[in-house]
Amino acid sequence: MTDTTPHRTLDVPGATIAYDVRGPLPTADGRPPLVLIGQPMDARGFGTLASYFPDRTVVTYDPRGIGRSTRHDGLTVHDPAVQAQDLHALVTELGGGPVDLLGSSGGAVTALAWVAAYPQDVRTVVAHEPPMIGLLDDADHARDAFARVDAAYQAHGWGVGMAAFIMMTSWQGPFPAGFLTDLPDPAQFGLPAQDDGSRDDPLMSGASAPVTAFVPDVAALREAPTRVVPAAGIESEGIITWRTTHALADRLGAQVAVFPSNHGGFMGDEYGMPGQPEAFAARLREVLAEA
Repeated sequence: MTDTTPHRTLDVPGATIAYDVRGPLPTADGRPPLVLIGQPMDARGFGTLASYFPDRTVVTYDPRGIGRSTRHDGLTVHDPAVQAQDLHALVTELGGGPVDLLGSSGGAVTALAWVAAYPQDVRTVVAHEPPMIGLLDDADHARDAFARVDAAYQAHGWGVGMAAFIMMTSWQGPFPAGFLTDLPDPAQFGLPAQDDGSRDDPLMSGASAPVTAFVPDVAALREAPTRVVPAAGIESEGIITWRTTHALADRLGAQVAVFPSNHGGFMGDEYGMPGQPEAFAARLREVLAEA
């Protein structure tokens, strides 16, 4: 679907952040705005999900250096701590918190950094499948697997690298030693083997390394007034982001909220891989209502 929502911009140290506000501010009914964040996905991926919340003021944004947001700090990596500062500035610009928050994938990592640093900003955070590999019992093997994906990308290009990434992210259970020593054939995933020369994919260029390496401040999250809800899609059961979500829940002493569909289950046809956005939105309403 085409999103024609006008966007706004906010200057923060080292970047200009693009964001969208659907609905009135202050909110019409006094409920907090609902903020939706991803990483490395930008705001476009939340267009369908936002449409299922016509009764809420919904805020989306592009992280610095992604989509419409530009950066002036000379850096290329995506740092959750820096993005937490950006989001604090954004909510302050909107009139202050607390907000309700869905963070998905790397956005869930940023969400946890944000809550730990600025706990008064967020009422409830739903952290959907944060890929924090340091929480896993097999973290060393997981790091090795990520390193082999990056090495495959640097040596052979996007198709070979993405085939390795897909194999890694779809693997069920702990990673064995030497996982991805033998690289998969890109053709089995319908991917090109030819190298187009580009090396700027956010998943494999090293730009997202601080995201997957991030270790949340569990003590700060426990002490925060924010309700922290780890969440995972039922179709993700057994894969790496399901396991990291459960590892987070174990450390927080929380229960995992199971959502419909998969890692991108909230999406419509924004990227040609629709999940179950209507069912996802219904489940998100349930979880937020439990606060």
